Amino acid sequence: MPARWTSPEVDAICLVFWLLRLPQLFSTCVAFSLVADMGIWRGAIGNWSMSFWCVCFAMTLIISIVELYWRWSSFPFFWHNISVTFACYAALICLSASIIYSITHVQFLPYGPYRDRAISATAFSCIASVLYVIEVAGLWDSYELKEIFFYKNTMSALLKVLETFVAGVIFAFLSSTSLYLHQPALEWCVAVYSICFILAAVVLLLDLAEWKYMPPRPFSIFQLVLTLLSVLLYISALVLWPLHQFSEEFGGLPQRFMDMSCVDGLSYDMCTWDQSLAVAVLTAINLLVYVADLGYWARQVL
Repeated sequence: MPARWTSPEVDAICLVFWLLRLPQLFSTCVAFSLVADMGIWRGAIGNWSMSFWCVCFAMTLIISIVELYWRWSSFPFFWHNISVTFACYAALICLSASIIYSITHVQFLPYGPYRDRAISATAFSCIASVLYVIEVAGLWDSYELKEIFFYKNTMSALLKVLETFVAGVIFAFLSSTSLYLHQPALEWCVAVYSICFILAAVVLLLDLAEWKYMPPRPFSIFQLVLTLLSVLLYISALVLWPLHQFSEEFGGLPQRFMDMSCVDGLSYDMCTWDQSLAVAVLTAINLLVYVADLGYWARQVL
């Protein structure tokens, strides 16, 4: 912690953040429980949302337990990096889960108890996202700006967060395996999303752990090479995914009305064609983020 804080002040700040995490735990737990109790009405997007709420709940619980038994001021600094980065991710995750779950599943549910449960889960997810935003703002205000992870590497850190976050949203729409199974080109696209997500996550973890013993230039070249590889992989996915999903020549459906799941009034989930389009758009968005990241590291090396 910054030198300006005395030990009692540090303990008071720690207590405030610890108490803030109690409603975070409650909100994510309730959202998870409401959807888990819906049975077959959960849908693929519901399962994805549940997994993200569960991750937020588990990580918040772990951080709360650790900070309950150890003094905040005695933590190595990378712990505070992890804490503020998780809060950023949790805010994005809960917000995206609220939006995606509501527009791709909740609106298709018939009026009744299951729809009410889904709406309540969405509301608690929104509350959780607001609570995590409050935590992020408080953590930023509690540090000297020069010591914050995001301040030290603002551009590269934010780009890595965006890359992994957009990939997570892509995985949400890929929760229906019928989109890509038994089609090698589409399975390759899913592999691309997974590989690039892992590469970006590894680099982010290295930054979080304050990877300082590697000389700056070799580490910049390392990042440049990984980012270039990710750009090339995403270009292949951007070509192959729309080609095999929307071209009749490759077995795709060029028009939405040609997908029976989109015109069937009994469907209670986002139709396949819409999911494919969402993945294509998100692929293009993430490619742009990777290109910006490539430009950033090229300037660092050159």
